[in-house]
Amino acid sequence: MEKLNLFQKVWKQHNVGQLENGQTQLFVGRHLIHEVTSPQAFGMLREKNIPVRYPERTFATVDHIVPTDEVNEPYSDPLADAMIRELRKNCDDTGVTFFDVSSGKQGIVHVVGPEQGLTQPGMTIACGDSHTFTHGAFGAIAFGVGTSQVRDLLATQTLALSPLKVRRIEVNGELPPGVYAKDVILHIIRKLGVNGGTGYAYEYAGSVFDNFSMEERMTACNMSIEGGARVGYVNPDKKTYDFLKGKPYSPSLDNWQKSVDAWSSLASDEGCDYDDFVQFEASDISPTVTWGINPSQAIFIDENIPDPHKQSGSEASSTTEALEYMKLEAGAPIKGTPVDVAFIGSCTNGRISDLEEVASKLNGHKVKTGIKAIIVPGSQIVSKIAEEKGLDVIFKQAGFEWRNAGCSMCLAMNPDKLIGDQLCASSSNRNFKGRQGSPTGRTMLMSPLMVAAAAIRGEICDSREVFSN
Repeated sequence: MEKLNLFQKVWKQHNVGQLENGQTQLFVGRHLIHEVTSPQAFGMLREKNIPVRYPERTFATVDHIVPTDEVNEPYSDPLADAMIRELRKNCDDTGVTFFDVSSGKQGIVHVVGPEQGLTQPGMTIACGDSHTFTHGAFGAIAFGVGTSQVRDLLATQTLALSPLKVRRIEVNGELPPGVYAKDVILHIIRKLGVNGGTGYAYEYAGSVFDNFSMEERMTACNMSIEGGARVGYVNPDKKTYDFLKGKPYSPSLDNWQKSVDAWSSLASDEGCDYDDFVQFEASDISPTVTWGINPSQAIFIDENIPDPHKQSGSEASSTTEALEYMKLEAGAPIKGTPVDVAFIGSCTNGRISDLEEVASKLNGHKVKTGIKAIIVPGSQIVSKIAEEKGLDVIFKQAGFEWRNAGCSMCLAMNPDKLIGDQLCASSSNRNFKGRQGSPTGRTMLMSPLMVAAAAIRGEICDSREVFSN
């Protein structure tokens, strides 16, 4: 019997036709939408009088533009107000389930899907958002798509996609104290490059991923797109099944064991082939911070910023461009770089375990005067759990602003934006030019605990030194 990896198995199961151009017509089991990439798609269907084919397979929430410091509608931002009303109308008209702001279930789409049990092993999942790879943590094959593909999904529940090669990435050994999933994925991207995954699906494995919680796996899979991959996933295991058991949209208990057996059969076969194999040693990884304008431009906290004079060709020119934009000195330590803003949240690091880890270390610490520090839970459910545990009180006592659920400052399509050339220590996923709302704003990516340390010291620093007690 042929030995296959998970990607090959899931692709084969969902292949409904081969197109003349070599692409596969792939059935998509779950479609997730939000307020930004769906209005035009619904409009195109309406123009052609095409119904939503399987409305029960599509689920909606609002996240990108929803304000995190307002509760009552209409919102002060007229665009946000209009886009939320439009999504509400589209869902009402088509029968799509909508986790509205009044539902208690609203949040960032890639946080809501897993916590509702909508994300399951072996599924094909698509969303009009580039960080849809998050759902691969459950052994799903998840794609980020554009607006025209959102339209196609609503109309046909299929996508035309080209098959991918599969690269297995193993991280083995034991991570040093103070090193988190965010550091692991930043290290992988740093080593393989922002284009290293072009044409590939990434299968994450090894003892580190085996030991990761589901939320840590989601953090790593989330940023696969930043390394150029088209898919990122982890094989499902007992942790996966335990996480999903009892969730609202998970299989019923009567069908539970049957579902687990089916999910288990999808894991990559021992001895199956991969197109490429890369291995990393966990002990080599330290707390990591980006210094440039893409996620691969990252260094360990105890390293110095690269010097373009010691580089050549495109590497030297890209370093020069990044340093000019970031206003950093070549060869200088990254530690000690002053920050203006600290942001903890996003679909990468806005889950309850992220907030618990930071809160557990804050005792007696205060945000430095003059630093704007905000914490934005990834969903209303995350917010509720955090408040029940008293985490919000801990954060506010330390000087953080406690906000409502949403994407917030990750991409600044809402009022949470940098001003001028402010530098932000961020737990989000992208440090592109202007990503956080100001065309000259600067972003440094790091783990939530490193962000908290930066907020307390007012500069980039080693969280292990700040929270040594």
